[in-house]
Amino acid sequence: MLMCFYFLGQGVDEPLSATGFRQADAAGSFLSNVKFTHVFSSDLLRAKQTAATILGKNKFCKDLEIKYDARLRERKYGVAEGRPLTDLKAMAKAAGEQCPSFTPSGGETLDEVRERARDFFEFLCQLAVELEQKEQDKHGVASRSSGTPEEQLVFPWTNHCSEAEHSSDNGGASKILDANILVVSHGAYMRNWLGYFVSDLNCTLPTNLTKSQLSSVSPNTGVSHFIIKLENGNLLKPEVTCVCLNQDSHLVDVGAECVAPKVF
Repeated sequence: MLMCFYFLGQGVDEPLSATGFRQADAAGSFLSNVKFTHVFSSDLLRAKQTAATILGKNKFCKDLEIKYDARLRERKYGVAEGRPLTDLKAMAKAAGEQCPSFTPSGGETLDEVRERARDFFEFLCQLAVELEQKEQDKHGVASRSSGTPEEQLVFPWTNHCSEAEHSSDNGGASKILDANILVVSHGAYMRNWLGYFVSDLNCTLPTNLTKSQLSSVSPNTGVSHFIIKLENGNLLKPEVTCVCLNQDSHLVDVGAECVAPKVF
């Protein structure tokens, strides 16, 4: 099999290919029973199309507004954008550095990408806290502690991911979430976001996750699931648990001929 990897950062705003739409459609089917409260997407075209395709397959929130945010854009690769991976490696070698830590001329450093990810994550945490406060003001604290089966949020992870403790305080029972957010972004960006979760926030990871999986870029439409707990609305100490990382079982039925090279 011969593949060529090209860098589609911020400067190359290409639409999804036919394969990309099939992958997005498969991801949408996989997530069709998840009732999202919010959807955020990078404002680059391929991410917008992916988010719209996923939401279009959802059984509960087809009409939910997708909010586009430039903080979710792919890493900016400067002069390397639109060029093969071999060119980037050659640039890095000439500079005496290695990928992915090498920053091409005009590109973003890893620290700059991580700062974007941190800023957006803190925005999401603030959003969740505000939603919880509104619910408490409207219905009272007790109303968030229980719910009918119809209100529970369903996740399709049982047969695809390692088990994780979704709740440590309620004896394993389901818990109503204040926010259930879908974020659609890009591979290199999400790898930096995960790095922030692990190094800065001590994210709890699945026990069977390998180092190579932890450092790899997600496949196209790979799905990762994180649970964020803000004890008493404390924004300074979020507890982050990774339930599933770069899950791609939904792509099995797409067929080998439909699996495209990763885009960065």
